[in-house]
Amino acid sequence: MSNKVKNHALRAGTITAGTALMLLMSSPAFALTRDDGDDPGPGLSVVQTLGLYVATPIVLFLVIAGLVMLGDKSRKTKKS
Repeated sequence: MSNKVKNHALRAGTITAGTALMLLMSSPAFALTRDDGDDPGPGLSVVQTLGLYVATPIVLFLVIAGLVMLGDKSRKTKKS
């Protein structure tokens, strides 16, 4: 094997090991123990979850993109 291939393999192994270590450290093993003052609210329904995490970002993206396009069009009309 050439040095370049060895370096790529070493880099890939390092990244894989680091990612696995981070995933193990952030595992939800201690999520079941309640802390003092922990008061979880009611869960979200499927419709509420989709609305909050899917529909809202899409709508915000479309609003921001529309405002950018509107600002760009107004600048083009003034130049000509």
